[in-house]
Amino acid sequence: MEAIGKISKINKIIKQALIIIVGSILLAISAKIKIPFYPVPMTMQTFMVLFFGLAFGYKIGLTIVTLYLLEGIIGLPVFANTPEKGIGLTYFIGPTMGYLIGFLIAVYFAGIRRDWLIWSNYQLLNSLTIFTRLIFSVSFIYILGLLWLGTLIGWDKPIYKLGAEP
Repeated sequence: MEAIGKISKINKIIKQALIIIVGSILLAISAKIKIPFYPVPMTMQTFMVLFFGLAFGYKIGLTIVTLYLLEGIIGLPVFANTPEKGIGLTYFIGPTMGYLIGFLIAVYFAGIRRDWLIWSNYQLLNSLTIFTRLIFSVSFIYILGLLWLGTLIGWDKPIYKLGAEP
């Protein structure tokens, strides 16, 4: 009986590791699906970050996003404008850093209390709760993104127009 428990635990760890690795790959692919705006491109990353939080909860979601960010920081061309606009830490601390860090907070809030949201019997309440949670979660991406963008390029520039309006 003990051996079955250990095998089950190992299978669960392997499954979670695969989800995390595939998730970081999907996040990298979603970064390449973009509409080129300057200085911040519009990508599918926000959708993927929120999806990971809802689908897998905050622990696995945070791990996926953290792995993705580490891949980019060490120099893998996973970010939206890499390698053409630079790679690694140099790119990470550029105009999009606030948005990238906002992914961590967004996936956390999208993923908390996932079990209650998915298995609730109150479908309308459930849908409204999920919608509200996603709006709240995505706001952190934009707030941190705009704060960093303003700090980086100057508050005299039209920050909202450059970093959120498109």
